[in-house]
Amino acid sequence: MPLPSPNAIPFQEALLVKAPDVSTLRIAAANDAQAVTQWLNEYRASPQTWRTYRKEAERLLLWLGEQGLTLKQVRREHLMRFETFLGDPQPAARWIGPPRPREHPQWRPFRRPLSPASRRQSLIILQGMYAWLVEAGWVEHNPFRLMRDKRRRLDNRQPGIERYLERPLWEWLWAWVNRPLDIRASHKEHHRWRRRRLIFGFAYLLAPRISEMAAARMGDFLQREGRWWWQTIGKGGKLARIPVPPSMLELLIEWRHFLNLLEFPSIEEQGALLRRQNGLDGLGDNQLYRLIKETFRQAADALENEQGEEGVALAVTLRRASPHWLRHTAITHQAQNGVELRYLTRNARHSRLDTTARYLHAEAEEWHQQSSSHELAVFSPRRTPRDQHESNPFWVDHSVHK
Repeated sequence: MPLPSPNAIPFQEALLVKAPDVSTLRIAAANDAQAVTQWLNEYRASPQTWRTYRKEAERLLLWLGEQGLTLKQVRREHLMRFETFLGDPQPAARWIGPPRPREHPQWRPFRRPLSPASRRQSLIILQGMYAWLVEAGWVEHNPFRLMRDKRRRLDNRQPGIERYLERPLWEWLWAWVNRPLDIRASHKEHHRWRRRRLIFGFAYLLAPRISEMAAARMGDFLQREGRWWWQTIGKGGKLARIPVPPSMLELLIEWRHFLNLLEFPSIEEQGALLRRQNGLDGLGDNQLYRLIKETFRQAADALENEQGEEGVALAVTLRRASPHWLRHTAITHQAQNGVELRYLTRNARHSRLDTTARYLHAEAEEWHQQSSSHELAVFSPRRTPRDQHESNPFWVDHSVHK
């Protein structure tokens, strides 16, 4: 049974251990689950972060319950076992399952074993949780601080972003999304078609996180001195304004016309940008996630049907893609189009330049091309051994002396 929403009762009897008997206790909690819930409450202003952190804390608490351990009892050797567990949750039937509502009896904390990158992210989040619990007096020490290779493993192995759609695949997908409907299509089908077109255009042009897309309001698009901007409160509760390209403004106008709204939004408009069939209610994060995933699946089927064997590999990529791939695709393509790093960082709403630099695939390609010109001539398939050696003034053809 999962961790509850904030302010709900704790979730598992096995974890209802009594509060530490220490005079330095600084929070009102009766057990581990309540202490963790108080930590989560610090992130109430950022729903996406709250959900992500709850998921990782929940996995740890459930695993500790299976081991008969409490947060206070965790030692360095336990973390090693827990990290292994994240990569292979066993028994699988107990821990892994398809997405289901959290109250469903067959809900499971994992959809699949975690990749190395996901395991690193989990440990980083839990390290922060333990640091907070130490300050709160709930635990006496942070076992993550005993991981000697933690900084090397968790911080410095930052590969470039690979989860994005390369330009030819994106261009095919965008053309597929824009294929016109049958003239007999219903109003409901038109709504879905136009909304999907807006979602993918919005995702590609402004690089929003899925929580930012779901939370977007009409009034978040505003004009200043003749220029249009999109205003959003992103990760960490930071307010940002992003330039709106002309094509995004066109998509917005078309969508508003379909909804029988005035051409341009006003700052007072609080209606949702992405709306359900009734034209009023907004889409939630989970509904938007499923909609995008289903679009990727349908596009993959279409690609295979049209291109046969040649389209299989690209279809596999589309089926693997998640909504966050659209954000990676947007930032990567902006970098390839020559957007300067300082502006790219602001468009992506990253706090650090080195985070954005991971999207500079164009620079990596040029680097690779230039480095490829530095090779061993003897291995060049374009030149014969005689050609290669005769270019060397010190080479002597000994065969003429035989």
